[in-house]
Amino acid sequence: MENEKKFHGEGRRDFVKQTSLLAGGLLAMPILSKASFLTNKASGDVIKIALIGCGGRGTGAATQALSTKENVQLVAMADAFPDRLKDSYDNIKEALGDKANRVNVPESNKFVGFDAYKQAIALADVVILTTPPGFRPIHFEEAVKQGKHIFMEKPVATDPAGIKRVLDAAEIAKSKRLNVVVGLQRHYQDSYRELMKRFHDGIIGDVLSMQVWWNQGALWVKPRKPEYTEMEYQMRNWYYFNWLCGDHIVEQHIHNIDVGNWFMGKTPVTAVGVGGRAVRTGKEYGEIFDHHSVEYRYDNGVVMNAQCRHWKDAPSKVDEEIVGTKGRIFCDKAQIVDHKGKVLYQFDKKKERNPYQTEHDELFAAIAKGEYKFNDAARGAQATLTAIIGRLATYSGQVINWDVALNSGLDLQPKVYAFDAPPPVVPDASGNYAYAKPGVTKYFS
Repeated sequence: MENEKKFHGEGRRDFVKQTSLLAGGLLAMPILSKASFLTNKASGDVIKIALIGCGGRGTGAATQALSTKENVQLVAMADAFPDRLKDSYDNIKEALGDKANRVNVPESNKFVGFDAYKQAIALADVVILTTPPGFRPIHFEEAVKQGKHIFMEKPVATDPAGIKRVLDAAEIAKSKRLNVVVGLQRHYQDSYRELMKRFHDGIIGDVLSMQVWWNQGALWVKPRKPEYTEMEYQMRNWYYFNWLCGDHIVEQHIHNIDVGNWFMGKTPVTAVGVGGRAVRTGKEYGEIFDHHSVEYRYDNGVVMNAQCRHWKDAPSKVDEEIVGTKGRIFCDKAQIVDHKGKVLYQFDKKKERNPYQTEHDELFAAIAKGEYKFNDAARGAQATLTAIIGRLATYSGQVINWDVALNSGLDLQPKVYAFDAPPPVVPDASGNYAYAKPGVTKYFS
């Protein structure tokens, strides 16, 4: 997600090359002093946090940030809905227990509405961006503009146009030396880190294929109320609308897809797949599919088969399997075996720390020390766009090319963010939403 070239007209190889520089070489640059790095704060000063997006994930992320060892305080909160902000505030304080005094948000620092994020960001040193992902690009842009360190949840966008915006903002974040952590927490998980070390040591040889899954049961739905405008209804049920969520292949399966890219050290060239609405067919499920199966092909011919579904009373599986010339890695079991089944390595899962906590521990430790250690924005963009091209492939039945999608300008966002404004999709007279039809829906010629 970066580069003053803005990546307009650039393809997958240039994108990967640039993001690799950001993930690696950039972080080797000389460290600035704490005084210039943390807004001229002296050692031991409070690190002020603003929470943007007060749903369940925002509440959890803020609680984890406030549970670190550093001198931190939550000083501002913002959400589109006052009830969610109030619930989040109460839940954070309850979860913190004897650390509840770290919540210092007066009523004047609780901001509500579509523009509330700007006011909250202005009061903080670090911002936590946990709204529905359709808003992530504009919130990330603003946080970077104001010079804040950032934790932002995955995915970082829901469409290629959003990816471009994040890329541009991340280039500015680089120049300002702002720490950015993206909530792809497997990169902060002890077992995955140990598996990756051994993979790089050659324990399974060259990658031949990968299989990744996010299969689970049904999720929440919030009933429509008479007082809701269409915009509010969709905001309350953000998971079921692509401009807000990106479909569950983007919102959830991104974790497993990201792991595949991590092992490959690159992003795929193309995606093709199948998907549909086999079980979740009611109007309450908006426009998204309930299953996707995507074949991602990398430039060296390696294929990653990615499968996700939401089917009630069907077996769940959230995992990744990496098959190499000399063995295979079972990520959830944290185990590596040869092709005869002999265990070559087993991580002791009893030693596993909570990766959701670890990502905050490491981020805030770096900020407190005045260190520039994290620039996850590039990896977040890679993982997000990989998931997006998977959705475009299953929706259309077409083979989707990474370069074409990246440079397509495809934009799902509304013209105006307001509760009385029309969202990008609206229901028909019966309350049903149009959804993609493979073989009929077209994206790129």
